[in-house]
Amino acid sequence: MKRVKSIAILLVALITMLAVPASVEAKKKKAEIRFSETSHNFGTIAEKGGKVSHEFTFYNDGDAPLVIMDATAECGCTKPEFPANPIEPGKSGKLKVTFNPLGRPGGFTKTVTVRSNGQPKKTRIKISGVVNPNK
Repeated sequence: MKRVKSIAILLVALITMLAVPASVEAKKKKAEIRFSETSHNFGTIAEKGGKVSHEFTFYNDGDAPLVIMDATAECGCTKPEFPANPIEPGKSGKLKVTFNPLGRPGGFTKTVTVRSNGQPKKTRIKISGVVNPNK
């Protein structure tokens, strides 16, 4: 009987030790990034009409500050701009994407990859449209 009691105490101690790290892990704060839209179509734009821009709004749905670490475009004709300061939980920020149509007639689709400390770690944003050389 003493042996069964010792085993029971040992089992309770073991379960408690395993449960504590799990509960500590559950309490870790995390940032969560959510974009209101992940694509924008400029429609038909004039090649010589100058650069066009669109602002993508994103939200921190987590409970820790959100930091955009990097936003990179797949080519030099597209330039992303993002906030340098952390976005607090429950707040929003803007990612501005600018496209230069000069010398790029025809249809286009460009991707910007956004990396953050939030979940998901990587988000892809797309812009598209048609550059009309005659406008």
